[in-house]
Amino acid sequence: MKKLVTLVALFSLGAATAAWAETREEVQNRLDNAALVLHQIMGAPDRGIPEEVLDHAQCVAIVPHMIKAGLVFGGENGKGVATCRTANGWSAPAFFAITGGSWGLQIGVEGVDLVMIFQGDRGMQRLENAKFQIGADASAAAGPVGRHATADTDWKLNTEILTYSRAKGAFAGLTLTGADIRRDDSSMDTFYGHDVSSHRVLHGEVATPAAANRFIDAVRGAKEKAHAAN
Repeated sequence: MKKLVTLVALFSLGAATAAWAETREEVQNRLDNAALVLHQIMGAPDRGIPEEVLDHAQCVAIVPHMIKAGLVFGGENGKGVATCRTANGWSAPAFFAITGGSWGLQIGVEGVDLVMIFQGDRGMQRLENAKFQIGADASAAAGPVGRHATADTDWKLNTEILTYSRAKGAFAGLTLTGADIRRDDSSMDTFYGHDVSSHRVLHGEVATPAAANRFIDAVRGAKEKAHAAN
């Protein structure tokens, strides 16, 4: 009964995730934690993101310590940060929230570090618009893991988002079907001030604040680590 109450509370709060007010320090912590997650994942190249996937990535989005819960139905709630390729390198970070869930026989509550690789122009446009549902509006699949993505896999074909997770609990994998991704207005306003769109940020029209350098360096360094391991 206690677990059920906990789960109900989590999902009741989930609808308000995008509206959670954050301080500048909390936004900074999310940036730094996202950088740490990527450093740690790429620190084990045999189980990291393949260099071919990183070479093909249009955008990289990370949700550090997303809460995933399940009791017959499942759900995810968290806040993330993303950057996209521009003509001048990786863009300044844009902030988003993820809420929603999927159906299945699962029991548990845990924190999950989520990495999403957005492929091609369609994937980037989804992230820029920052208002879509995975599975309904955008296709997603579990990404290949290791030093290389083998040629016989179809990870490049018709998949806008490749997903990776690092979980410390009982869940073996991560299903994002039905999860909604929305612009995190509160964090965007806290970090940039009012009236700065995700489109402008991810297109490189907004200078990268010094506070985001660690995160952008981690994304840039992920590719270098993948190539150095071979």
